[in-house]
Amino acid sequence: MNTLITLIAIAVLVAVFLSMGITMIPQRRAQVIERLGKYHRTLEPGLNLIIPFIDRPRAITILTFKNDQPVVRTEDKIDMREVVLDFPSQSVITQDNVGVQIDGVLYYQIMDPQAAVYGTENLVLAIQTLAQTSLRSEIGTMELDKIFESRQEINARLQTVMDEAGNKWGLKVNRVEIRDIDTPQEIREAMNQQMVAERNRRATVREAEGYKEAEIQKAEGDKQAEIAKAEGQKQAAILVAQGEKEAIQNVMAALEGKADDPMAGVQYLIAQRYIEMLPELAKQGDRVFVPMEGTALLGSLGGMRDLFGAGAMSSVDTPAAPVTASPTQGS
Repeated sequence: MNTLITLIAIAVLVAVFLSMGITMIPQRRAQVIERLGKYHRTLEPGLNLIIPFIDRPRAITILTFKNDQPVVRTEDKIDMREVVLDFPSQSVITQDNVGVQIDGVLYYQIMDPQAAVYGTENLVLAIQTLAQTSLRSEIGTMELDKIFESRQEINARLQTVMDEAGNKWGLKVNRVEIRDIDTPQEIREAMNQQMVAERNRRATVREAEGYKEAEIQKAEGDKQAEIAKAEGQKQAAILVAQGEKEAIQNVMAALEGKADDPMAGVQYLIAQRYIEMLPELAKQGDRVFVPMEGTALLGSLGGMRDLFGAGAMSSVDTPAAPVTASPTQGS
């Protein structure tokens, strides 16, 4: 009977011992095992066996925030998933001596559980402190206006710095984001005034550019109109000259063999022009000054009758009223 009780007791102890040595690690978790106080191995997800009382898990210390209050806790199993760390806002002085409150968020992931456990006493506190100091250092080298324009650049620099420092802690910093930048009230008012002034300046520039473009287009249109007008006048003058040339050629051909003086044709054309101008000149007033002596005009008319006969005169319009002329000037 005693032997049976002893065997049962031994079996129970063995079962308890084995149950204590069986460790279940969930997916995307890991556990660091120390044997007699020294690192032994890292347990992967699944069923694992350890030696009770000899192998012990090494806990990791994590600092979290609850209602903006720091909370320190320890965990035996290390989370290998991506973790979001929302570090509290901090006061930062820019290069142009403006104090701002900056709130950021950081995404990191533990890649080496052994380095994460032994690399630093408090992993989250180390990450948070490094992020805050790096952010303060980056912001201190930039002016306030440049900060709003270069968020992506700041995020990339912070990620590079954090990733380099995180290698010895066994983690990888995936992203660093500046979530909010809070400026003093007077700075916000000054920025609003600057924004309004900038918009007014752009409106003025746009209006000036529009006026300039309109004036250029108008000048270009006037230029094209003047060119077209001059081209028309040129063509008209060419046609008039061609008509006069043909008229002179016809007169000279008609005079060929009939007049000894070749200037008779020219006198005929001059007389014809004056006769055509007399009705228009008579409309200008009671006294009309004709730039040709009356006797010369009558002589030209007589020359036309002698050369072409009375039939030629019928084609020439005569003035409605007689024009008298003095020896010196016509009246």
